[in-house]
Amino acid sequence: MAVVIDHPHRFKSLARLPRCRLQSYSHFDPAMHNDLTQNITRITHSFHKSYSTPCLSLATKAKQEEFDSPNPRIEIVCGRKAPMVHALVAEVAIALASGVKPTPVPTGLGGAYYLQSIKGNTIAVVKPADEEPLAFNNPKGFAGRMLGQPGMKRSIRVGETGLRELAAYLLDHGGFAGVPPSALVKICHVTFNVNKNNMGLATNPPFKITSIQRYVEHETDAGDLGPSSFSVSSVHRIGILDIRLLNLDRHAGNMLVKNFNGSYVAGMAELVPIDHGFCLPESLDDPYFEWLHWPQASMPFSEIETDYISNLNPFKDAELLRTELPLIRECSVRVFIVCTIFLKGATAAGLSLADIGQMMTREFIGGEESWSILENICVNAKANLDIEITSDGNDETKEFDDIFAFDKEFEDGLNPNESVSIHLATDKPPKMMKYSSEGTRRKLIDARLARLVQECDIKDGCGPAGIPLSRSMSFAAHNNNIDTGVCVSFEEMKEDEWSSFLEYFKELLPEAFEEKKSTSLLKQRLGNSCEF
Repeated sequence: MAVVIDHPHRFKSLARLPRCRLQSYSHFDPAMHNDLTQNITRITHSFHKSYSTPCLSLATKAKQEEFDSPNPRIEIVCGRKAPMVHALVAEVAIALASGVKPTPVPTGLGGAYYLQSIKGNTIAVVKPADEEPLAFNNPKGFAGRMLGQPGMKRSIRVGETGLRELAAYLLDHGGFAGVPPSALVKICHVTFNVNKNNMGLATNPPFKITSIQRYVEHETDAGDLGPSSFSVSSVHRIGILDIRLLNLDRHAGNMLVKNFNGSYVAGMAELVPIDHGFCLPESLDDPYFEWLHWPQASMPFSEIETDYISNLNPFKDAELLRTELPLIRECSVRVFIVCTIFLKGATAAGLSLADIGQMMTREFIGGEESWSILENICVNAKANLDIEITSDGNDETKEFDDIFAFDKEFEDGLNPNESVSIHLATDKPPKMMKYSSEGTRRKLIDARLARLVQECDIKDGCGPAGIPLSRSMSFAAHNNNIDTGVCVSFEEMKEDEWSSFLEYFKELLPEAFEEKKSTSLLKQRLGNSCEF
């Protein structure tokens, strides 16, 4: 067995077996380092010395010999440039070559496996794409859909959560939030779960595409402790990451507790975020932030945190995603850009983490779900982009004629954007048009926002039961009941429309932030003046 590392940190397969030249990494398992010399001989005798002896390869297509050989292999598919990924994959390669078998993780809805070192220490967690929740090889009874179909969250497809695990690691610059090293890999000739097909047969494929994350040693998770145990810094850093990625599933179970040591000293436990498969949705969706009502979230950002946020470059990070993870759809990248711009603006306006999270989260009022403030801002920005405003002002009759003319063109299959000029000359967004007829207003909304508001099936849980479109520039959420759920999507926007939309979006943010600050201040005064 040999693991070959070629400078600068590239892996390659060799025609003949070389002498082992393992480069030292600080994140290798210490036990593996101590016993590497004495174990390498035993490992070598356990496997046939051939071209397909377990090595690390960056190739996304394995040679036919690799499939014919029964020996385990692991190859990096995405994430090869991420720091500490090569060290993690090298450890796993040695473990697989030594005969270590994946151990199923009993918890969770998807198929996950622990991988251990030669000494028995857990070093990684592996999650095959075809064993995700609802995927066809899911081992826990949640199977039935093919890869690429809507998953547990409609805005995230089956088989694509592993991409998002890696995206979270790539975007956690400098390990700010502490996301463990992650990659997308291909593992050959290792037994994972395979469900029986229609013929009642279960055939193991020659390889599986899986996500892989370094295992984090921890005492417990956040669900076993009260929030007062956690440090403000840990909560803030995880919250900043969740807002940037629009994490739909930040619950207590995917925040691991370190530096606890059985002590209940307040504010000393550090949190490590894991399981980022439900981030970067394809449309604006309703996030879940466990930390939203924790007291730490209401405390101001520190200077270090503020500087980190101000230095974030959403467009540079978007290029990183497009380059390193080309399989992630552009609509998800655009959601990331919108959320990062939103975070930067809110922080500059002096809002707390709790304020920002509340503006991104939908509310249930009177048994009905209402859109978040962020969604309302996006809908208003797109409406401002689409509505033509003339400088001299049109009378209501001309407005109705224009609307119905637009509707006829739309019904005839014409591109509505070809017949509507967009007024971009002014420094401020144009004023919203007023209509005395609610039916007329609804017609315009349905036609003009068809490419932003994406109709979804309610049973799949895409969005709220109504379109809370605010025409008065107020950013509070409203409910206008309709028959279908909706999601705000940027998928159909052309590049020039996307750029213009972002300008209108930025213009609307200051007023929304001021309104939120006023609301928060009022709540604080009421809380201080009342006795409970």
